[in-house]
Amino acid sequence: MKKYTQHQKPADGDERKLNSPVICYPNDTLKIPYWDNYQKAREELTKVDEIIIPPRDAKCFEVKAGYFFRIESIDGPQVGDLNLFNANNYKEKFYSGKTRALHGTHLSLKDQMWSSFPYMRPLATITYDSLDWYGFDKDGGSVHDVIGTRCDPYTNNLISNNQYHFCCHSNLTRALVNERNLQKEEAENLVHDVLNVFMCTGFTLDTHQYFMKASPVRPGDFLEFFAEVDLLGVLSACPGGDCSSEHSSDTAKCYPLKISVFKTTSKVLDSWTSPLVSNYNQLHGL
Repeated sequence: MKKYTQHQKPADGDERKLNSPVICYPNDTLKIPYWDNYQKAREELTKVDEIIIPPRDAKCFEVKAGYFFRIESIDGPQVGDLNLFNANNYKEKFYSGKTRALHGTHLSLKDQMWSSFPYMRPLATITYDSLDWYGFDKDGGSVHDVIGTRCDPYTNNLISNNQYHFCCHSNLTRALVNERNLQKEEAENLVHDVLNVFMCTGFTLDTHQYFMKASPVRPGDFLEFFAEVDLLGVLSACPGGDCSSEHSSDTAKCYPLKISVFKTTSKVLDSWTSPLVSNYNQLHGL
């Protein structure tokens, strides 16, 4: 938090701070070859599945490569924590940190959700965002972040000494156990840092601490994705509701979320294929 100092600023301290920032991972070369086709394809969608996520719970869903899926607010403002896996290989899962490094702290239209090493390819592409108007507010807040890891019982216990079992981490774990017949330890090890769908977050301007504020999401708003590979998704309806006050408890007013899966009837994606995994040779200098 940079609250405490033990050293005096050196004579050239102010000068050292004048260096210009450099983008660590320029993304100008990251192209989405079929982007225009995605937009055409989404104009001809047929719903093939629908899942309702109850408040303070999570459910799994599957999306075939080349299909679309939406996460939608239905009854009231509610945020959700999303995990994504390659449905055929759970070792390949969403890599929040690298996605953040490539696209920034908050995702929106035309951003992609990248998979873990050594695969390193897009799992899904955001094709529509009804909250793209929000941008960044005066506090530096925005929606759909990849900076918060997920609410979890371990941090909650550390801070409050509570035993609460319906944090998003627990919800995601429970869904994998109940719906994929995994052992608890195996499931928990698969749960990873999330995309915080609809959550409005940022870093405070003074201490740069992670903050949340009331989500601007309203019933009818949705975030839409194109599945770049066969996907297993797990979505938790966060116990924080719209995250305007607190999380990791039963205090907040919570609502369900809806997942809809769509197949396109358009022919514009007939030549599309899933992206290949990284072609790095994995020698690592050995």
